[in-house]
Amino acid sequence: MTDDRTDPLSATLRPRSVAVLGASDNPDKVGGRPIHYMRTMGFTGRLYPINPARDSVQGLPCFPDLSSLPEVPDLAVIVVSGDAAVAAVDECARLGVRAAIVIASGFGEVDEAGARSQRRMVETARAAGMRMIGPNSQGFADFSSGAITSFSTMFIEYPPEDGPVSIVSQSGALSAAVYGMMRARGIGVRHVLATGNEADVCVPDMARQVVHDPDLGLVVLYMEHIARPDVLAEAAAVARERGLPVVALKTGRTSGGQAMAASHTGSLANEDRVVDAFLAAHGILRVDGLGELVRVAPLLLGGARPGGRRLIAISNSGASCVMAADAAETAGLELARVSAATAEALRAVLPSFSTSRNPIDLTGALLSDSPLFGRVLGVLADNTETDLVHIDIPVAGQGYDLAGFAEATAAFARRTGKPLTVSCWQPTVAAPFIAQGLPVYETIEEGMQALSDLVRHEEIAASARAAAGLPAPVAPGAHVIDSLPVRAGGADLPAPFLSEADSLTLLREAGLPVTPFTLCPASDPLPAARAALAAHGSPVVVKACSARLPHKSEHGLVALGVRDEETLERVLDEQQRVLDSLGVTPDGFLVAPMRAGRHELLLGARLDPAFGPMVLIGDGGRYVEAMPDTALLPWPFDAQRVLSALDRLRIAPVLRGVRGEPALDRRAFAEAAVRLGAMAASLGDHVASVEANPVMIGAEGEGVWIVDALVERGRAASDSR
Repeated sequence: MTDDRTDPLSATLRPRSVAVLGASDNPDKVGGRPIHYMRTMGFTGRLYPINPARDSVQGLPCFPDLSSLPEVPDLAVIVVSGDAAVAAVDECARLGVRAAIVIASGFGEVDEAGARSQRRMVETARAAGMRMIGPNSQGFADFSSGAITSFSTMFIEYPPEDGPVSIVSQSGALSAAVYGMMRARGIGVRHVLATGNEADVCVPDMARQVVHDPDLGLVVLYMEHIARPDVLAEAAAVARERGLPVVALKTGRTSGGQAMAASHTGSLANEDRVVDAFLAAHGILRVDGLGELVRVAPLLLGGARPGGRRLIAISNSGASCVMAADAAETAGLELARVSAATAEALRAVLPSFSTSRNPIDLTGALLSDSPLFGRVLGVLADNTETDLVHIDIPVAGQGYDLAGFAEATAAFARRTGKPLTVSCWQPTVAAPFIAQGLPVYETIEEGMQALSDLVRHEEIAASARAAAGLPAPVAPGAHVIDSLPVRAGGADLPAPFLSEADSLTLLREAGLPVTPFTLCPASDPLPAARAALAAHGSPVVVKACSARLPHKSEHGLVALGVRDEETLERVLDEQQRVLDSLGVTPDGFLVAPMRAGRHELLLGARLDPAFGPMVLIGDGGRYVEAMPDTALLPWPFDAQRVLSALDRLRIAPVLRGVRGEPALDRRAFAEAAVRLGAMAASLGDHVASVEANPVMIGAEGEGVWIVDALVERGRAASDSR
């Protein structure tokens, strides 16, 4: 971590001097515990208790206010509440304090009056160039410097040990819980940083701060919302460059969780699918709970990285072997193939009543033949088609050479460099494996899930590295949408959507494959429609085109399979009558060739206010909302990332070709998705959303073509009119 004295946030982790406003002589009080911690846990800076009612606090001289100190402190910890806290921030800013941690609560997380006070504190701090943590923060702890400005009880329950983990959390309680669970596993922790209401400093700010620390091996984030995605992306890029894993627990997946997050910290929830896509795109592993987070930590810290998902499982129980096979498949892992040479070598060392298939059953012979364990591992070390290993010992005890088993396992891990987990629920069985520094879990399922999370982290990190610095394809600028005519049926204000003709024109300008079409004038459409029928060939589709009617089929304004001029004239008359009944003057009538693909897909894009351009890909057609099968991709991305996302959809087998059908042109679709992402990025807030559905896809080499599209104007496009 950089110790940049020009950066006020460095004062929160390595301050030269700390003032505690609201200092208490009682080390069990909120105002007393930070002082106690810093006095007893190695802080070498200058510590100034401030309390006008006391002359000394915990053996230190006490001062009545900040102005009485012999120097302006780097960091102030504000424990006083209400208006006194607001006044304390004012004083800190006036004197030039570099950073302040507001532990007091009762602000933006409570009501509008509290939110107003919170905004005032932020405005004051920013005007002075001071950074403010909180309010409603439990404080910070840096165990490498001894700067422990937190009041957490957990540091008493589990004594600190400086280590390779940094915990950055909105919630103080969650940061303490993760700390305690890490320490219970024997893992040292360097930082426990609770940002509270994030009125100013947020989790991404502190993540960017800590990822430069050369001694870290893991950064853990807890977020109820992501305040500054751009800063988090910057932190993630530094972490990827250094090979530093970042794991995030982002709550608010459900509507109930999102409502609770708002009441907890006063934050607004980000749409969950967008958060998923954003985190994965930047190589940040998202986990679903504390248990999953703590389980994967030893593997990420261990340094062994998998080359794939192929797993070998070993146990001394046949039932456990069956369970391991089930657990591996559930976790998305593949049972590795045992090569012929390895199988032959296993048959030479295993009992005659055992088999050499994977999972490998060591049988009850392990009790009488302790060296069998090491012999089997020695054989498996040479199996080149293995990425991961899991060892389960469901029952053992007296008579088993547990220390020998653990030593053999550790030697195997060192020799192969393959990620490995052990499951055993008996503490006496687990102890020798833990002593060897191996990741141990109570159940097979936990061990398998930890391996699966490790693989998932490597996959998203590799994908994020590949996407870094991708050149953006050429796409239309904002002038293109502004140059399109406003066909709003004579209204003074532009419609919120472009007409279909204008939507298709915009996509064509962006280089997307749009089916040919003719827009026939509304005043006398028949002559142009007849010419279009002759030009496009029979049959054609006829659609009333109006920016005021984005969903035409609901009004019967789409006619398919029009083959002759007589039918064409009748369709135009019928659609005009519908438009008259709706009081809508059309922009024209769109005539296009009927083009049937082998499957219908969906392409969409929207500008997320927090995360920027997002592209939606997946199964298309009329049932897309009833049976969604889609993936979300944050820009930028390349065609390979689109192909990888397609492979994760339920329709993936159809796209690759099933039951004798040809494989479809996935590459052409992927390139169209990249073009759409580039368009969304270049147009910015001139376009709010784009939907192209259906996108017809042909067999490999036949390409794709967009037959319908709807573009929603963004704020900038509307304002420019």
